[in-house]
Amino acid sequence: MKKDIQFRKNFIWNIVGTGFNAFNSLFFMIIVTRINGVNEAGIFTIAFSTACILYTIGVYAGRIYQVTELNKNISDKDFIANRIITSIAMPIFLIIFCVIRNYELEKLIIFLLLTLYKMLEAFSDVIYGILQKNEKLEIVGKSLFFKSLCSILLFLIIDIITNNIAISTISMIIICILIIILYDFRKSITYINFKVRINKKNVWSIFKKGFFIFIIAFLGLYVLNAPKYAIDTYLMNEVQTIFGIIVMPATIVGLVAQFLIHPYLNQLVDLYQQKNLKEYKKMILKLISMIIIFGITATILAYFIGTQVLGMVYGIDLSEYKLGLSIIIVSSTLYTIGTIYSSALTTVRETFSQFIIYLILSVSAYIISNILTKTYNINGAIMAYFIIMLLQSLLYIIYSNIKLKKIFSIKE
Repeated sequence: MKKDIQFRKNFIWNIVGTGFNAFNSLFFMIIVTRINGVNEAGIFTIAFSTACILYTIGVYAGRIYQVTELNKNISDKDFIANRIITSIAMPIFLIIFCVIRNYELEKLIIFLLLTLYKMLEAFSDVIYGILQKNEKLEIVGKSLFFKSLCSILLFLIIDIITNNIAISTISMIIICILIIILYDFRKSITYINFKVRINKKNVWSIFKKGFFIFIIAFLGLYVLNAPKYAIDTYLMNEVQTIFGIIVMPATIVGLVAQFLIHPYLNQLVDLYQQKNLKEYKKMILKLISMIIIFGITATILAYFIGTQVLGMVYGIDLSEYKLGLSIIIVSSTLYTIGTIYSSALTTVRETFSQFIIYLILSVSAYIISNILTKTYNINGAIMAYFIIMLLQSLLYIIYSNIKLKKIFSIKE
């Protein structure tokens, strides 16, 4: 009974916390577009997207790997030490990227500050992994909720007063640091065995074993954002803002997938250990069915009222992007189906093949996005987005159904 109550708490707070965290970018875009203008919003969009890609360096193998790690020799302190290293790497890679792209100083500062903000989120995630392993996902949800709400409110207030994105972002960084110290650490400290010394071999082992999970996540986010970088190369900041606005609702579909996947991770691990392929696949299909239903509903709403609602929220006429918005939602649904299969494969430690899949996708995304965006402008970016998401979904569906059957038959 207590276990069921805790599961419900974990599930509900995970939805609340993850939801607010995922909607951060939406609210930030609304604030920046309304207060700072379309041009500044375009810079903020590509900077935030880049920070999210670099976030995959920070979390490296990710919480799924941490929670489903069956090697009890790797301590929480080993994961924390690994996370400190990967988090510090984020701003270093960001500066290299900005130098290569030859961004002016003002643009570089926005990129750097948003990367620092995501760096703190990446560090928090290792603490969340410790809490989740101890069935305390509700604390994770509360932390994400507090951080998201406080960050948005403070960003809004400071931006209204200063009309300066950089200063507003600094205020978010301060809030994030305070919550990590005053809440995250305080809630997780009882679950960390401080008597255990950090094992350098284990820290390196996380880098080694989690490499393909990291590179998959990194390439996965690049694939999602490839059209944005094509726009950054060939088109104006204003176009970046419009594309960012119509792509934003697509994150809702991905968000729903997160709601569904995280609470069921431990159950997937149990089914894998029990060699129960039938129930394992049944759970995957259950998740996919719910995503498809949600995706269809979201597409219909997007077509009939999507651009009107977005136009009212952002103060921009988006009526000509009615079809484009619907295509984006369909694309996101397809991508999310692939993501569910990706999580299933990661649970059974099938990662190298996913690396190959995303390597193919990344090369395809770069070529398709640049050609179509350069030729057809924003409509080309939308078409590229759809083709990339369709390809990702098909590759995962085909490969996963073949590989999972083989893996479970070996265990038997």
